[in-house]
Amino acid sequence: MSLIEVNHLYKEFKIARRQEGLGGALRSLFHREYSTRMAVQDISFAVGRGEMVGYIGPNGAGKSTTIKMLTGILVPTSGEVRVNGLVPFQERQKNARQIGVVFGQRTQLWWDLPAIESFELLKQVFQIPDARYRQNMATFSDILGLEEFLDTPVRQLSLGQRMRADIAASLLHDPVILFLDEPTIGLDVLAKERMRKFIREINRERGVTVILTTHDMNDIEKLCRRMILIDNGRVMYDGELARIKEMFGKERVLIVDLEGEVNGFSIAGAEVIKQEGNRKWLRFNREAVTASQLINHISEHYEIRDLTIKDPEIEVMIRHIYEKGIGSYEGACL
Repeated sequence: MSLIEVNHLYKEFKIARRQEGLGGALRSLFHREYSTRMAVQDISFAVGRGEMVGYIGPNGAGKSTTIKMLTGILVPTSGEVRVNGLVPFQERQKNARQIGVVFGQRTQLWWDLPAIESFELLKQVFQIPDARYRQNMATFSDILGLEEFLDTPVRQLSLGQRMRADIAASLLHDPVILFLDEPTIGLDVLAKERMRKFIREINRERGVTVILTTHDMNDIEKLCRRMILIDNGRVMYDGELARIKEMFGKERVLIVDLEGEVNGFSIAGAEVIKQEGNRKWLRFNREAVTASQLINHISEHYEIRDLTIKDPEIEVMIRHIYEKGIGSYEGACL
């Protein structure tokens, strides 16, 4: 049995229509007209215990709406949602005890209190045993470096410190599922890597299932093997990230620096897509010719000073899938 089960999920919102002019405004007081917007349309997926899944899509695709239904904040228009056997909107309190949630733009900590007091309040809210609370705080402090700001009011924390405190707060009660919405937004490179390392560790050591929504494809690449891609409220792709690369990453680019004077440069099996002096950019299909074969061809005719092989970025692949659809992608990397 899957830990999370979503079957034919729909969510629509009613939006009041604005009527023009004073007469329209007065009529709206007595008779308001609405239009409907479908935020989620027939979404189905299942997530197993211990998985880390990237749930991605452009703004307005339905990501946050889905997460809010999984957490019990929103009630589905139709369809079924079960989280560890519970229907979230029907059993909100029970569901809250088994999940942790981190929203990158918001905090669950008390703004004017020191971080440690927020943790102690959450201990009381979730009725965490003293020994388990101390053990979790020691573990999280060690990995996330909480000690340096535990006595600082939350409003005075940097963004990186607040995110570390928020993710620790979301895990104090030992949830089986962690929902992360943009957990590394606005963080510098070192802070992002520290956050990713922590997420990997709690997944590996505690078996916490992680659902990650983000616009940072580096988060997806470094944390998730599986990706669910949605657009306009519908699932476009659900499968391994490696499969996306295999399907849409066939074209690679070899960047080669040559010694000496080079005229009329061309190599069979590759297309010269850019040249700057003796630096050449060659695009090739990895199914037609391997990188080592191409390098051997070049070295037979030219002296190579340096070279780099560049794979297409996952972000570029995803953008093309949004623009052209899953079945009409043409790989590109520059």
